[in-house]
Amino acid sequence: MKRVVIVGASGMVGGYALRYALEDPHVGGVTSIGRRNLGGSHPKLTEILHSDFADCSPLADALTGHDTAVYCLGTYTGAVPDEELRRITVDYTVEFVRVLRASSPSPTFAFLSGSGGVLVQVGNTGASDSRPCNSCVGFGFFASMYTTKCASSVNRAI
Repeated sequence: MKRVVIVGASGMVGGYALRYALEDPHVGGVTSIGRRNLGGSHPKLTEILHSDFADCSPLADALTGHDTAVYCLGTYTGAVPDEELRRITVDYTVEFVRVLRASSPSPTFAFLSGSGGVLVQVGNTGASDSRPCNSCVGFGFFASMYTTKCASSVNRAI
């Protein structure tokens, strides 16, 4: 049975990812990490509230032993200033992946974004590029089952 962590399950894209993961018979447990309470319960679901994604160190124990991470935390282009958009979309993602990899050394990581969201590509050089994305994107176990890949690609962040 797979263990999946979903970040941002209270949002539109994350809500779909959560629903699919909870319904999947191959998924034995889902950990939801977000700023807001989901307002529901499920036997497979463990919910963790976390308010400061600039520091994900407190999540280390909760991230231990996960097979897949589905990262849906984000904001819409134009909804916040460019500097804040980069912080939310790039810096928070990289910080989460840093702690995830230390806690679960071999997870599949999927970065998902909805229509109007931002696709961020981070290569081995640390360079990033962001532009609008019109469909969900991802890769790996979970993403191949539940999302469609758009023409842009997502590279492993770290």
